[in-house]
Formats: sequence, structure tokens, C-alpha cells
Amino acid sequence: MVVDPKRGEGFNYMAREKGPKCRLCRREGTKLFLKGIKCESEKCTLNKRPQAPGQHGNSRKKLSEFGQQLREKQKAKRIYGILEKQFNKYVHTALKTKGVTGEALLQKLESRFDNLVYRSGFAVSRGQARQLIRSGFFTVNDKVVTIPSYQVGVGDVVKPVDFGKIHLREGFLLPEWIGANVKDRFIKVDRLPTLEDLTESINVQLIIEYYSR
Repeated sequence: MVVDPKRGEGFNYMAREKGPKCRLCRREGTKLFLKGIKCESEKCTLNKRPQAPGQHGNSRKKLSEFGQQLREKQKAKRIYGILEKQFNKYVHTALKTKGVTGEALLQKLESRFDNLVYRSGFAVSRGQARQLIRSGFFTVNDKVVTIPSYQVGVGDVVKPVDFGKIHLREGFLLPEWIGANVKDRFIKVDRLPTLEDLTESINVQLIIEYYSR
């Protein structure tokens, strides 16, 4: 159990969904980009086996309204690599935030340290980003941070401790809300992301409806 200085509570950072990652993509019917380069290649399992896993995977039944909300929640959890308890806290924090609830939830998810490292091209997946962060490969405002769920804010500067040990992901596009200093080799959070910045196919409104029942 680790105490998060920014959250003020303890929880197990190593807890993650176990099992074949490609099976999760097939269950949600879309790429979750959990295996890095393989997800973007022809070797992606979803290209070969698009049906849902299990005996009755060939026939995807039309989901009820509740079923759609549940699946959207599960998809978002798996994309960001978050377990139920922590995801629940993000949603309820967003529900208490003034403004657009869905956008507030998106900002909580996108502002995770592991997601920022992934978005910046320093890792091929969020899973690899978590491993690098735990190993002390990155600093936030010149201080080493080893907590993947650490919430970065506007103006925060993220930099690899040793850029020579980092291999930038090929073909990645830096989001508009993140700025890069190529000369000094660091990235900076210029602003909080909006719903228009979301590249994954996530319907945050369905997630909010699921928790507002």
C-alpha cells in the first residue's frame, strides 16, 4: 500500500485488470490500445477476430440503455487502466465540479501522469508509461514522481530523467493541450483538455448517466 501525497490516502498502485489484453478489446468491440505498437499493426487481434470472446461471441446483441452505459464505463476504465474504485472517485468528483460534468471527468482522466507520458510519445502504451514512472524515469517540475495516478496541472513541466533511455513512439501526434520544448526536451501542460481533444471513441455522457441513475 502506498500513500499518495496529492490524494492523501493509501491504495495499491500495482492493482490492474489481469488476463489477455486483446480479449478486452474484443469484449468492447474497439481498439483500446493496450499493447502499444501491435494495436496499430496488422497483427492486432481485433483485425483477425472482431467478434466478442466466448461461446456466443459471433452474435452481438443489441444492448439496452443500461447496457450501453455499462459498456462505455468499462471501456473508459480499460483504456486508462483504472480499477472500479478509483474510477468511481473520478466520476463523483466530476459530478461535484461546476461546469460540464463530462468534460470534468475527461480532464481528471487525461491529467493522470501516466496518460500524459503516453500522450507525449514517451511510451507505447499507458501500461508501459506506468512502469517507467514507477521506475523513476520522469520528473514533474524537476522532481522525480513515481505515482502513475499523480494529477498534473496547467503549467507543469514533465521531463525524462535521462532522455537517452527513452524511445519516442513513432507516428504519435502531440495533443494541442500539451506543448513541447524540443531544445530542452520537455513537455508542458499548456491548458486542460476539452471534449474536442479526446481522440478515443468514448461517450462520456453515457458514463455520467450510468452513475447518475
